[in-house]
Amino acid sequence: MLRAAGVGVGDEVVVPAFGNVEVAEAVTLAGALPVFADIDPVTYCLALGAVEAAVTPRTAVVVAVHRFGRRADIGGLHALGQRQGLLVLEQGESEAPYDEIAQRRQRAAYLDAKLKGVTTPDGGDGHTYQQYVVRVPGNGRPDRDAFARALRARGVECRVPVKTPVHRLPEFRQCVSLPETELAADETLALPVDAALTKREMQRIVSACNALGGLLQPAF
Repeated sequence: MLRAAGVGVGDEVVVPAFGNVEVAEAVTLAGALPVFADIDPVTYCLALGAVEAAVTPRTAVVVAVHRFGRRADIGGLHALGQRQGLLVLEQGESEAPYDEIAQRRQRAAYLDAKLKGVTTPDGGDGHTYQQYVVRVPGNGRPDRDAFARALRARGVECRVPVKTPVHRLPEFRQCVSLPETELAADETLALPVDAALTKREMQRIVSACNALGGLLQPAF
């Protein structure tokens, strides 16, 4: 898509650092320079204000990546693109059947109501829960990685969705301030929300998380 849009040497492309490296790699393969912008802490997609701040006279394209079942602010980004003369491209997620999405939403609603000690995801804007991503606060107490290890020891599969933001990788290292990206990389954890999960399995997830939740309250 970048090459078809005429992107090449000397151009800059605004991309998120929170997510897959493939987007930044595609920019470099087209001969352009990836410029990283911060994310919205609710959707984990590019923040409109951060994108606007990252735009320079060399910016040609913005690549919006939809994340975890939440959509980026495409309307706002297209409006920005029209004002600045930029092309806005989207990278979507694989679409699931409607009945599967409905079942994920049911399981997400159950977790929303039952979980303690973690910050549950915002379910607005048609969330399809490709991943159910919570935040595990640190505050000097057991952090996200310790929390994840403890959950796995209790038989709950969980994963860190973004282990290292792209702007921290050696081949893309940039001196740029991305506080929301950094915080999300340190705090986020994806819990199971698959349509195949049984009620007993959902209860085990809640029980395991809540047994640790009391350790994760803010320190005073």
